[in-house]
Amino acid sequence: MNYKRTVSNILLASSILAFTNVLPLTANIKFNSTAFAQITESNNNELFYIYKGQRVPLTEQKDAVAVEFKALPKTRSRNVNPLYLQLEQDLQTGTRTRGGSSQIQVKPLGENYAVVTLASSNGNTDAIRNKIKNQIQNQSYVKTSLPVLSRASQQDTIILSKEIIVNFQPDMKENEKVSILKQNNLEVVRSLRFFPNIYIVKSTDADGTAVLNVANKLNQVKGVNSAAPNFLQSVANSIDIGDNKNSLNIESIDKQDTINPQNIAKNANNSTTNYLGLQWHLNSIPLKECLQQDIDSFNALQSCLQQKNPSNKQSKSTSSRTDLRVTEAWQNSNGGKGVVVAVIDSLIQWNHPDLQNSLYKVSAADKCPGEEYGWDFSEPSSSNQPCEIGDSDTRMSPLELNILRRKLHDTFKLSDKELIERYLTPTIKQRINPPVSEKELAEYLRRMIRSNVGGEFHGTLVSGVIAAKPQNSQGISGVAPNAKILPVRVFGLNGSIFTSSYIEAVGYAANRGADVINLSLGGYVPTDVEEFAFSQILQQNPKLVIVASSGNEDYASVAYPSGYDGVLSVGASNLNGDRAPYSNYGKGLGVVAPGGDLSTPAGWLGGIPTTGGTWMDTFWQGLAFPNSRWSNVIDFKGQYWWMQGTSFSSPAVAGVVALMKGEDKGKLNRVELIDILKSTASYEDLNITKEEQERYRTLVSGGAIPSTVTDKQYFFGSGLINADAAVRAVKK
Repeated sequence: MNYKRTVSNILLASSILAFTNVLPLTANIKFNSTAFAQITESNNNELFYIYKGQRVPLTEQKDAVAVEFKALPKTRSRNVNPLYLQLEQDLQTGTRTRGGSSQIQVKPLGENYAVVTLASSNGNTDAIRNKIKNQIQNQSYVKTSLPVLSRASQQDTIILSKEIIVNFQPDMKENEKVSILKQNNLEVVRSLRFFPNIYIVKSTDADGTAVLNVANKLNQVKGVNSAAPNFLQSVANSIDIGDNKNSLNIESIDKQDTINPQNIAKNANNSTTNYLGLQWHLNSIPLKECLQQDIDSFNALQSCLQQKNPSNKQSKSTSSRTDLRVTEAWQNSNGGKGVVVAVIDSLIQWNHPDLQNSLYKVSAADKCPGEEYGWDFSEPSSSNQPCEIGDSDTRMSPLELNILRRKLHDTFKLSDKELIERYLTPTIKQRINPPVSEKELAEYLRRMIRSNVGGEFHGTLVSGVIAAKPQNSQGISGVAPNAKILPVRVFGLNGSIFTSSYIEAVGYAANRGADVINLSLGGYVPTDVEEFAFSQILQQNPKLVIVASSGNEDYASVAYPSGYDGVLSVGASNLNGDRAPYSNYGKGLGVVAPGGDLSTPAGWLGGIPTTGGTWMDTFWQGLAFPNSRWSNVIDFKGQYWWMQGTSFSSPAVAGVVALMKGEDKGKLNRVELIDILKSTASYEDLNITKEEQERYRTLVSGGAIPSTVTDKQYFFGSGLINADAAVRAVKK
């Protein structure tokens, strides 16, 4: 296997706010020390919001406009036409070049929003932008247009809605709240579920970027703990583009793939064991020893893995242990039985064969009609009725199926020229360096689109790492196969997420009895109200453990929410025991766990195998079934995928916590459990590269980090999790 990849990591933590391709918070946000009383005197052209009393600078994207559509009637029909496609068609009239390519592209954000991107080479961008905005507003199905922002000097996508989240002080009377809102020309949209003093409000007179000023002024008002815009953010499509992040270097792809994934289940007495052997994060010995042999097919690999099965009697291995030692922990635990792990994420196809028997059934007295297996907070609602905020099904809707199926089918059916014309965005086009052939560019787009379609099922992938339980001869085992998953969806398509949805999802998970919450997401746009919500939930639930990914930007700063007090931040290591090249590190990092690394010599096998979402027959209707690997799938349908990212090291640790809680029987609190995790972790077989050593020495000599912090502490936190040692410590 010798694939050269330039495709997506498929990470949402890739992650809430996994706002990727950004600098460390400490490096890119230079806080202004101006006092609150002076905020209103700032330059009117300066865009920012307030976090911890200081300014977080923002910039407006001049080549993009966001669109909010009028709500479609609720339907289960599979013939629903996505409005973003209708808008793209309506806007393309008069915006094509002589070569036929469009000067605009429309990307959906969930079902009700989209971002219209303009080619920045259009000359007078402001004039073109205003023209497009007018065209948008003239469409009968469009509700309004909204500004698209980024953090200063970054390329992330932040939609500024007209809503503001206000956190009032707990002793405020209702008439005092009403008075504050009235004085600032605000009206209540609704209160946040599970947080009685937090409200979504909307200005009656401010529009566009002026909403920022309204939110900033509210922070000065007595009785208001904090206020921030209800940002809609897009965190998907984190594309691995190599070392030069300002250009796109596309390598030709070696298609010589001698390992046939379909052979994995053939000629084996127990093919589940073979999948277990591929899951090196549970026990790395079988795969490591097999990779040292001359193996050129999956037939040979599966035979070797069968021989190296940990359950078989064998001499003690000399291979280094870069795994979680989960197979040993299973022998000393009940596999997480009785423990509920909430997965707050994107599409969770809980009808996957390996997940359908791992579901927690909600039994709360106040549960909503249809609420059985979790809740979907991904689409916003203005209703104050709890059961009208969101939906009871975290799986793909018919409209989302139409959108994703169209993308996947296009990669198989369209010619190179047609694919480039439809999917080459102005942003990607500007970053291609050096120029490449049409064939190479189309091949890159195919792999990127397919990876992004697979990545929309991020929640499904994450759930499998925690608690998958194979029901047939082929399957994946989660770290805690006897634990139960509580699905909670917060992401719409393309990683779209509202701050309010995220906060309510955390409150919901705690309210519905989660013992562990996994957040495979992270970003650099924290808000006071978000931090307050975490603090409140942790204070009210002292035994609840929240695990979050550190982020995938290779920065010396962990992302949020993993950076909040009380949340366990998890970085990623790879099969070789190195820090995964994407994994964030530094202050705030708690521990590391295997997260996968497709760039190692092991190739695909260096990823984390888990449950995918493209296996459903509805995805492949009207399309010839592929007979070769079309993405980083294990089987040709994509029922199982190889993944990488802190999005997958975090649920691995959440699974270990579930194993611990299965033996704990509710005796230990969060602090005690995390202390055990950290004290039983180890730096054994973890490696620091020469580059990292030099980076560390430079930071120490410059006073950026104290010399009392060792290099391994800096890059690995307390070390690599040892599930067996942690479970044994709990049992003692």
